[in-house]
Amino acid sequence: MSFMTGIKAGKAYRLQKNGNKEEAIRLYEECFAEGLNDPRYNLAYALLIIRDGQYRKAKEFLVKHQKAPGMTPEQRVNLLVDYAVCCFRLGDLDKGIDTLEQQFRKTETGLLFQTLGYLYVEKYDQAHRPDFAALAAEQEAAEAEQEAAEAEAAEEQAESPAAPDPENPEQAPAVPAQESEAAEKPLTPEEAWNAGVEKAEAFLLKALEYDDEDPICLDNQAQFLYRVRGDRAAAKPYFEKALSFKENQIDTLVFLSRYDEEAGDRGAALEKLEKARDGRFSPLNYWSREQVEREISRLKEAR
Repeated sequence: MSFMTGIKAGKAYRLQKNGNKEEAIRLYEECFAEGLNDPRYNLAYALLIIRDGQYRKAKEFLVKHQKAPGMTPEQRVNLLVDYAVCCFRLGDLDKGIDTLEQQFRKTETGLLFQTLGYLYVEKYDQAHRPDFAALAAEQEAAEAEQEAAEAEAAEEQAESPAAPDPENPEQAPAVPAQESEAAEKPLTPEEAWNAGVEKAEAFLLKALEYDDEDPICLDNQAQFLYRVRGDRAAAKPYFEKALSFKENQIDTLVFLSRYDEEAGDRGAALEKLEKARDGRFSPLNYWSREQVEREISRLKEAR
């Protein structure tokens, strides 16, 4: 990498800060083609294309540059958070959660509390709750099919038993039925879901113990109560507290606008939504700018 490549990267970074997205991307990509592999610029570029909705490209870039020389622990966390966001937006939420859970076991940071907390809310939103009756029926059918196959195999073995080979561990005596039944049964899909909800709630409360004035963690807890537990009354104080620390937080404004509308105050709801619309949206916002604009139009038409 030449000296001029570093100069060009610095220019790209300044352009990014000033909102000149297209030119910044072009210069960054020229620099990477010339051999640039600096964590600071790698992460800046990844964030730029993530905000542009290029999630697959960003994910591949982050994987390629995950071992850039000189990366600090903080930069490593930022890289993993960006990677998890890409997974989420590409439809692999579980992969994003697993990535951040692994990192969280190594180190607890505010950014991990914020991001992993939100991904938990997304995963366990009541809107995503599976049809457990249908899953149970599928599971029962699969178990019945497996039992029939095992019974058939046992019959065939009884008809033509082979002499056991004491040197072959695969021909060791079968485990008695009572012992196999004593083994712990796997959780049903509904039990696994409920366990996940409890785990998520414990994490969100731990996040507030870590920092009870973090507006994102407060909003995460509020959204969990609202979207997962369905307890809108319990959620409202957390939304209000989040707004007291960050008055332009988009999701907080959106949800509080719903309480205003339900109370018959469309003017207050519109004020919050218009403020949210003018905010800086990210891939971890519950609503997009377009959704907020549609909600504003709906409320204006209803007045």
